[in-house]
Amino acid sequence: MSSSPTATYTAFGLRAEAEKIAPGLYLVATPIGNLKDVSFRALGTLAAADAVIAEDTRVTKTLLAHYGIATPLVAYHEHNARVMRPHLIARLETGAALALVADAGTPLVSDPGYKLVAEALERGVKITSVPGPSAVLAALVVAGLPTDRFFFEGFLPHRSVQRRARLAELAKIPGTLVFFESPRRLAASLADCLAVLGPREAAIARELTKLYEAVRRGTLAELAAALAREEPPKGEIVVIVAPPGAEAAELNEAALDAKIEEALTTHSVKDAASVVAATTGQPRRQVYARALQLTAGRER
Repeated sequence: MSSSPTATYTAFGLRAEAEKIAPGLYLVATPIGNLKDVSFRALGTLAAADAVIAEDTRVTKTLLAHYGIATPLVAYHEHNARVMRPHLIARLETGAALALVADAGTPLVSDPGYKLVAEALERGVKITSVPGPSAVLAALVVAGLPTDRFFFEGFLPHRSVQRRARLAELAKIPGTLVFFESPRRLAASLADCLAVLGPREAAIARELTKLYEAVRRGTLAELAAALAREEPPKGEIVVIVAPPGAEAAELNEAALDAKIEEALTTHSVKDAASVVAATTGQPRRQVYARALQLTAGRER
């Protein structure tokens, strides 16, 4: 059975009574920084649920306490998901109303909630979205880059070789790219973006909706150079990179050779050809053949 309809919450100085909600799994978006960004519907759902499923219960406890919500918390994260998922599914199948939240923003975006939702759907559990804040969309709309098409990658690989390989796969996507990134890896990540994606326009969004929110805009070359000179920034980082543009047009021979030579400093001939082909839009077979010509005889 779901919670008593007498569950309450306090929003902006007003005490409200939460309406009873039907059994099922509710995906509730929570603030990414500013606690005022939560919706009335989200507060009512969190208050009326039988339990709130959270990644880090300490983070979610702060939100619930701020609004006077006493709903019990259940920890569900990548380290206990396999053990906890059957228990949560069993509760849902017996008529519980459970609210799933991320530490910040919309659930299932870079968190382990997907498998819980997928299994709940297989068991016939009703899934309800309670939409709201999203770091991905908040960063996208302030970047000043095209928003009609975008691709959210999440976190890029930690190591440069794997990161450049993944960027090469993303290079031809005809939309704005959105990444999450660690402050300590940001400078290296921007350098790899520049090497693989070329001189695209980009933006770095930091601490969105919080006191020290900041957005830096410029080319990847400008941003990479700036971050290489500075101490790593603090806070949550989102990187936004423009779609491929003029750099994917036909290159003259000298420009193509220069890009191949640059790629060869950190890649094998085969991988350099893949990177340059992805960055420039040139046929990989043609780039590979030229790379072989440029390296012929070097190791004799």
